[in-house]
Amino acid sequence: MQKVAIIGAGITGLTAAYELKQKGIDCTVFEASNRVGGCIKTVKEDNFLVECGPNSILDTHPDLGKLFARLGIEGNKLPAKAESKNRFIVRDGKPIALPTSPSSFFFSDAFSARAKLRLMREPFIRSKSNEHESLADFVVRRLGQEFLDYAINPFVSGVYAGDPAKLSTCHAFPKLYALEQKYGSLIKGAIKGAKERKQRQEVASKDAHMFTFDDGMEVLPNQLAAKLGDAIRLNTPVTGIQMLDKGKWMVCHEEFTDVVIAIPAHAQTELNAPFDLEMFSEIHYPPVASLSLGFGLNQFMHALNGFGMLIPKIENRFSLGALFPSSIFAGRAPGGMALLTVFIGGSQSPERALLDQDELLAQTLKDLQDLLGLDGQPEYQRLSVWPKAIPQYVVGYEKFLNHMTQVEADFEGIHFAGHYRDGISVSNSILSGIGVAKRMIQTTSTHSHQER
Repeated sequence: MQKVAIIGAGITGLTAAYELKQKGIDCTVFEASNRVGGCIKTVKEDNFLVECGPNSILDTHPDLGKLFARLGIEGNKLPAKAESKNRFIVRDGKPIALPTSPSSFFFSDAFSARAKLRLMREPFIRSKSNEHESLADFVVRRLGQEFLDYAINPFVSGVYAGDPAKLSTCHAFPKLYALEQKYGSLIKGAIKGAKERKQRQEVASKDAHMFTFDDGMEVLPNQLAAKLGDAIRLNTPVTGIQMLDKGKWMVCHEEFTDVVIAIPAHAQTELNAPFDLEMFSEIHYPPVASLSLGFGLNQFMHALNGFGMLIPKIENRFSLGALFPSSIFAGRAPGGMALLTVFIGGSQSPERALLDQDELLAQTLKDLQDLLGLDGQPEYQRLSVWPKAIPQYVVGYEKFLNHMTQVEADFEGIHFAGHYRDGISVSNSILSGIGVAKRMIQTTSTHSHQER
């Protein structure tokens, strides 16, 4: 009889456990901390609703909607406001709205005439990437230096808290890599790929619906936990995985047929196991600070009418950028107030994330004063520091992925899942949990058929 141990009650581990339980497979989720959800954490205080970790989900795959429907939280989804489609990039000390359509691109002040002309050459560039090319080299080769400086660098800082000169194109941005490999051009691929995605019922990230939940992102892990009940064991750290026999494992003094490792890669190095996990200490997780601030709307000269602003490294500012949560979703701030979440640190300036709160606030306020016309002090503030925030899919990352695959092949019943393997977004993490559960269910079904 199959019995599964899942290490980690983050969103991947919870999703995997729920999918397995739905198929009648016994599983136990072991969580070292006193709460579920991992980096998904919602705080309500002083009439503000603050996300200490991820702020939203992109609905990029039909399996996501199916999961929410089965959980009974489809009605709790809160779509982003229409104005959140506006994205701002800082250029020459001013936030400039990014173009929202191909036609508006040519009239945008976000890029120079030279950069626009350079973009028109892209379909005619015949060179192709290899798996060892960094994102920075890829972008300069295909789109030019200005697109790297004013589009990709801030985007990567905002999503990965990363450095495009170190990140791998094929691992960190596999869809971008695939466009060039398949179509020989990003522009041609974007046009031709749209039809193929429609046939697969997939949605491009740029077209995906963004949403959260009425009571914040924690609605999802909390509902998964409610469905799992006593299958979750909080305050129960796993120190080791012991092999008893082929397909038999001991975790926390209990015997299991399968073990899903769904904790961050850096935490796996603390597990005592019959296979090598120490190499995962090389996976870099830079520190990131998230400073949420509440102001009166009348304290800003800027209308805050968008998703937020990203700050390119070339602009020499302290922070990576800011989200405008109260402009993205309803119910995030009291009437007449605005909630901003500013991000500091990441791979390109890690030391800043670990400064004390007073220093972080002072430097952040200077950015907001200069860029958004802020006047005065915040009426609310909350700091969240993630010393090891997001795994960096750097050039050469395939050695880690190959190692996971090899361990799974050599040790029956061991499975790796999570943001260090299948992508860093919340959607990727959910799909990773669904994926590992589907593979285990398929294996069980195959074994049952063979026994008959």
